[in-house]
Amino acid sequence: MADDIKTNPGVASTHDAQLLAENIEAGEEKAPKVDFEADYAAAQKMSLSEVANTPEGKKLAEAAVAPKHKVTEPKETKTVAVETGNPEDFLEMADGIASRNEPVTNVDDDLVKKALEMGKPKM
Repeated sequence: MADDIKTNPGVASTHDAQLLAENIEAGEEKAPKVDFEADYAAAQKMSLSEVANTPEGKKLAEAAVAPKHKVTEPKETKTVAVETGNPEDFLEMADGIASRNEPVTNVDDDLVKKALEMGKPKM
């Protein structure tokens, strides 16, 4: 299916494209016909060499893209949580996690003053 090319000299990306668009609008040249499907099909044929379509070429291509290192298979492990019914067990586990009420960093007055000074416009 051929598509019509709509020319607009104002948005041409190169000088040659601008001249061509102006000539088409003036009727001095015919607009080229573009068949995207045919171009795409031709590009697909050109994207593979003749060697790549042979059994030997396919083996070479597979070897070229094969992983360089051995990839291990993931192993499924099952963990079973034992219910003790003892709230002390939960509290012991929770003690190992930092409290959200504890500060992550120490901020002192000097650091705040420095930040305020840095935030002021310089004159």
